[in-house]
Amino acid sequence: MTIAPDDERQGTLLYQQMRDVVQRLEDTVPGKIEITKEGLVHDMTAPVGPHELTALRVRKRMEKVMPDELVAHTGSPDVEDDSEGILRLPDIMVIAEADMEVPGSFDPRTLIAAVEIVSRSNPDNDWVSKMRDYPLVGIPVYAIFDPRTGTGAVMTEIHQTPEGPRYATRKDFLYGEDVTIADWTISTEGLPRYA
Repeated sequence: MTIAPDDERQGTLLYQQMRDVVQRLEDTVPGKIEITKEGLVHDMTAPVGPHELTALRVRKRMEKVMPDELVAHTGSPDVEDDSEGILRLPDIMVIAEADMEVPGSFDPRTLIAAVEIVSRSNPDNDWVSKMRDYPLVGIPVYAIFDPRTGTGAVMTEIHQTPEGPRYATRKDFLYGEDVTIADWTISTEGLPRYA
């Protein structure tokens, strides 16, 4: 679904309706529901062991090298930009602890980085939709870890294109190599793969 700029009021109403649906369903359906520029995305399967273990190991490795006032947060709340009609829940959010002291959703522009572990059931959500949505809401660094292939990428340097803001730089990596996310370098040794 695409909303034309002159349909701003209708777009705001539609976004609020989708937001209400997400709130009603979040405790009653498995998986995770997010709102993208195209509409609702439902990742129906709950994260499996390799997904969660990757998130845990990356989070712990990031927090070892970051300053104390920053965290690699996993869990709720989500990040929301209602002006763009986007509600996302990154697997890991690198954010200042002070920026977490807000009621409700985090402002995506306060994130230093978003890290996603690719879902086996819906890889396009991470490789396509979030690649479009994260620069649109101002997240300066987007890192993807893909347990399906043992690869990943870090996207940086948001710039304007005819299609809207996009990341200008992409650095691919293989599991086993060191990877730099924002200002911090971590090892990808020992990250699990999907069987």
